[in-house]
Amino acid sequence: MKFYKIRVIIHSNVIKKLIKGGMTMYFRKILEEIKAYVPGKSIEEIQREFNINKIAKLASNENPYGCSQGVLQCLNDVKNIEEYPDNNCTKLREMLAQKHNIKETQLIFGDGSVEILSMISQVFIGPDDEVITCTPSFSSYFTQAKLMGGKVIGIPLSNDVFDLKGIINKITDRTKLIYIGNPNNPTGTIITVDEQLDFLKSVPKNIAVVLDEAYYEYVTDKQYPNSISFLNEFENIIILRTFSKAYGLAGFRVGYGIASEEMVVELNKVRNPFNVSTLAQNAACKALMDKEFIEMVVKNNTQVLNYMYEQLDRLDISYISSQTNFIMIDCRRNGMKVSQELLERGFIVRPGFPLMDDYIRVSIGTLEQMKEFIVVLDRLINEGEKQ
Repeated sequence: MKFYKIRVIIHSNVIKKLIKGGMTMYFRKILEEIKAYVPGKSIEEIQREFNINKIAKLASNENPYGCSQGVLQCLNDVKNIEEYPDNNCTKLREMLAQKHNIKETQLIFGDGSVEILSMISQVFIGPDDEVITCTPSFSSYFTQAKLMGGKVIGIPLSNDVFDLKGIINKITDRTKLIYIGNPNNPTGTIITVDEQLDFLKSVPKNIAVVLDEAYYEYVTDKQYPNSISFLNEFENIIILRTFSKAYGLAGFRVGYGIASEEMVVELNKVRNPFNVSTLAQNAACKALMDKEFIEMVVKNNTQVLNYMYEQLDRLDISYISSQTNFIMIDCRRNGMKVSQELLERGFIVRPGFPLMDDYIRVSIGTLEQMKEFIVVLDRLINEGEKQ
């Protein structure tokens, strides 16, 4: 019997971990820098944990008014579930191309816009390439880039807004991608049309700029840019939109990107086949047809947001003015602790943002929900300080 010596080479980009039974598994080293996404607790979890019946979920920026009745009706007409979905999203593609006055070949679809962020990183980022964005902003910008071996440059916000000049100053010959959240999550702030235009003119054309506009429908500021109008002049931009927020289809996961035809060709190379389900495509089409529903959602959100401003001003509680369906509130003490206290009282909010430890992000619910919330918040922040 012959015996062979086996040499195992462990590369610097992997780590080993001992598994039960003495088994050794090797994982990518970059995973040490990445934490799994932690969603807000579900209503059912809170009910079980604190024995509370009435819960207001104000953590995930979901639409408190549900979705269009047309979407609900389309669920009754489900057919051919045994077949794969339309890989091209043909009907939805046609409707969005007409809505935005663009070519059908300028659209890319994803299982939520987060999947498109993954596609973008796969297309543009290699080991040691640089990605620039601001912080705090959407965590997936950082995660997706790191997974591809890229280096993320995080610039602090300036007055709670994306620091565009700071981003320009950090561009190097290794910069491949820039993320701009507009409106930004979690601050709810925007960059204006003039600021965006000047910025795009300053960015080298070989660097892709992602304009993440997940909360586009909620914006009421007239200085907000119509980014689609920039597509002809700047072929290096990718605009992201979603049906998860204003349209109320978060459970279906439908997002889309708008870019040059050349960019879409490359993105499609890494897109998973059949990535948007038949139900999701049908629901998105029905949602687009119901303009009255979107108008109602935006109107109600604006009214309730203004109510929150009035109440927070009255209570001398600081906040960041928002162009979205959420608001950042300064608790004057650790936001994580305040969020836990709110949780115990039936309100789920989002704390724990980089450089903003004393803040909580609160989704704008119905007027009834926010009236109840503001009473509890006042007790925790103002009355709590008097004790």
